[in-house]
Amino acid sequence: MDFTVPQQRSVVTELPGPRSRELLERRRRSVSRGAGTLADIFMDHGSGAILVDVDGNRLIDLGCGIGVTTIGHAHPDVAAAASAQASKLTHTLFTVTPYENYVLVAEKLAELTPGDFEKHSILVNSGAEAVENAVKIARRYTGRRAIASLAHAFHGRTNLTMAMTYRPWPERAGMGPFPGEVYSVPSSYPFKDGLSGPDAAARTIDYINTHIGPTELAALFVEPIQGDGGIVIPAEGYLEALAAYCAEHGIVLVSDEIQAGIARSGAWYSIEHFGVVPDLVTTAKGIAGGFPLAAVTGRAEIMDAVQPGGIGGTFGGNPVSTAAALATLEVIERDGLIAEAQRVERAFAARIGDWASRYSVVGEVRGKGAMWGVELVVPGTREPNAAALTSVLRHATSNGVIPLDAGSWDSVLRFLPSVVISEELVDDAASVIEQELARLSA
Repeated sequence: MDFTVPQQRSVVTELPGPRSRELLERRRRSVSRGAGTLADIFMDHGSGAILVDVDGNRLIDLGCGIGVTTIGHAHPDVAAAASAQASKLTHTLFTVTPYENYVLVAEKLAELTPGDFEKHSILVNSGAEAVENAVKIARRYTGRRAIASLAHAFHGRTNLTMAMTYRPWPERAGMGPFPGEVYSVPSSYPFKDGLSGPDAAARTIDYINTHIGPTELAALFVEPIQGDGGIVIPAEGYLEALAAYCAEHGIVLVSDEIQAGIARSGAWYSIEHFGVVPDLVTTAKGIAGGFPLAAVTGRAEIMDAVQPGGIGGTFGGNPVSTAAALATLEVIERDGLIAEAQRVERAFAARIGDWASRYSVVGEVRGKGAMWGVELVVPGTREPNAAALTSVLRHATSNGVIPLDAGSWDSVLRFLPSVVISEELVDDAASVIEQELARLSA
């Protein structure tokens, strides 16, 4: 890929700069404060792993719009595909008068998602919408009402998906009442619980048996690698045991791959790392290179349980977004970007893997592919350190590095860079962050 922006950090003004501060004042006068921002730095353009703000600063992007621009910002192939489609057909609605792009994306998802059985898809606009449709499909197929999601899960911001999301602040605070028959069940969080995979699974299954009942449960939603929860990777054997339990009791196993899917984890879908084949998969974020698109894909008999007209939406599978998705998937395959995600994993492991031994404020560093979490703790303990995260984020953004926050206790520093990020940018970003980690550990 030829980058249109030099892949180097360059801070030429204070951050936020004067133009960003001007826009911030206008934002305060016109945009709801509910749409909060991590860094008040307004972006103008980007390429690869670099964002350029309105003041001309070049920033290292370790967030990708929360995992969206996996293949890099403004990829020329995606831009060209979207432009060509926009000049031809921008909308007709697939459920009124269909078009080929929608079918092509569904065919590609059937090929890429785990499992060698017949699969069907529905295309929608956002990750939350995909999760909500997966709930509807599972309920229709099983005839059951109860839905379970794991502790530390994040599934969206609609009313139903907020009920499936773990932490109350800030997403759920003051937003209820939420739908009933939605349960949060214990999960595997090795840093916190110290349990083996089988023991953690036994705890989860016992909770389902005693609080819900397996014959009442329509679907169990799992994020194989929890993103907003803090890049939590379950202990070995955990997901395998849950999959066996679901199969035994006719529970639809849904792999929420909205953040970890589409090559980010070093596989097309993160559940592949665990050797588990789910019944349904939700896809979003990285699928269309920055354009809004999401999907539910799964076993044909489950997907087809819904009556015609029971699922859909005006903009779902929009022609321009699907054109962008086809280009994105082609780029990943053509340019070997799954291998690039594995390269990024090696680069982060080599560069930051020893932080827990070097800085007392770091409890654990964990990651897979191009998704990494740094658990910040009160030195000498395993207690979450939200104040440290705030401090690290402030230091990083003011020096031209954009990471993310995460974790149920707001104490995990999260990295979701593009898979095209260079080792030099990883090193530079880590050096900036280390300055604050050292200060906090002194």
